[in-house]
Amino acid sequence: MAAMSKKPDFPAPVLITTSAGVAALCEKLRHEPFVTVDTEFVREKTYWPRLCLVQLGGVEDVALIDSCVPGIDLSPLAALLAEPDCVKVFHAARQDLEIFLHLFDQLPVNVFDTQVAAMVAGFGEQVGYDSLVSALTGQTIDKSHRFSDWAARPLSKAQIAYASADVTHLRVIYETLTRQLEEQGRLSWVKGELAALGEVSLFRPDPRGLWVKLKPRTNNRRVLAILREVAAWREEAAQQEDMPRQRIIRDESLLEVAVARPHDEGVLARIRGVTADFARSALGRDLLAAVQRGEACPESERPEPPAKRRMERPRAPSGVLALLKVLLTARSEEGRVAARLIASSDELERLAQGETDLPVLKGWRAELFGYEAQALLRGEKVLFVSRGQLQVVDRG
Repeated sequence: MAAMSKKPDFPAPVLITTSAGVAALCEKLRHEPFVTVDTEFVREKTYWPRLCLVQLGGVEDVALIDSCVPGIDLSPLAALLAEPDCVKVFHAARQDLEIFLHLFDQLPVNVFDTQVAAMVAGFGEQVGYDSLVSALTGQTIDKSHRFSDWAARPLSKAQIAYASADVTHLRVIYETLTRQLEEQGRLSWVKGELAALGEVSLFRPDPRGLWVKLKPRTNNRRVLAILREVAAWREEAAQQEDMPRQRIIRDESLLEVAVARPHDEGVLARIRGVTADFARSALGRDLLAAVQRGEACPESERPEPPAKRRMERPRAPSGVLALLKVLLTARSEEGRVAARLIASSDELERLAQGETDLPVLKGWRAELFGYEAQALLRGEKVLFVSRGQLQVVDRG
């Protein structure tokens, strides 16, 4: 689609610093068909993001709510985000949604993520907001304030202009993408992808499952049971102390704790990355208690090694996976849909192993790629190159 040459006219941004202003704005916006939303926050020194600014864009309004104002009432914003008849438009929504979930203990409803929509509409993998602005409006975004300290006050005029641009151009992007997707018959594809953003578990994973992300290099189930407990302890401690988890204790130290199985502060203090002061602190005592819980875990309840779970499935031949990836790339390019949205590497592996209960074999993914991939695996299809183009035909 050709970029727009004329710069659209947007309302001048308004900075809202009172509870009454928040209430009046949100009451007006909740009656609109869609509202664009963005946030600015800081998180370097905390576990929970500290919300500094909420940007909202409506037909006649571009407003920035200063959430750093002491005592400002944001409950009208919660009501706006919960309004089922008003679409809330974000770009790359996950961090924004996490903030609102923590703030209001509920997720916004009727959410539309233009990053997901752009992947379906043919703009590639995880396309950035500035790239979409350029492609769909012909305008450019000033990136100079991307790393501003949004907690500092007062906000400069340049910061206000930068923040407001995050929701003004987003209106044009939303309208353009939805129109394109309707013409392509793919708007329902996007809605299916966005359903996951309404799941609280996506933003609040079980702390007892986080040990897998540490990628332990051991098959010792006792060690893994301890690691599960200490990783869960760290996550809960980070939340309670409102500190980044790595500032509680680093990953490599946590892995060593699981292997060393310390029972007293002296042994704990000798582990790399653990100070004597930490070992003597309340956090250190709680960590030792988590080690003991892991030690006491019955053998039947200890976690299976991730490597063993992977080994239980025979790996598909690399050549078979290579063929599937070639077909996936071809169908991704032909259908103008990001390849990773169609199928992940793990799904390709499982597909090659003969599994059938997979997302890639359901709905639009199956029509675009999955069924044909199964036919290729059965030997019913043949891949070849003709005049520089990949061809897929029935086997004669």
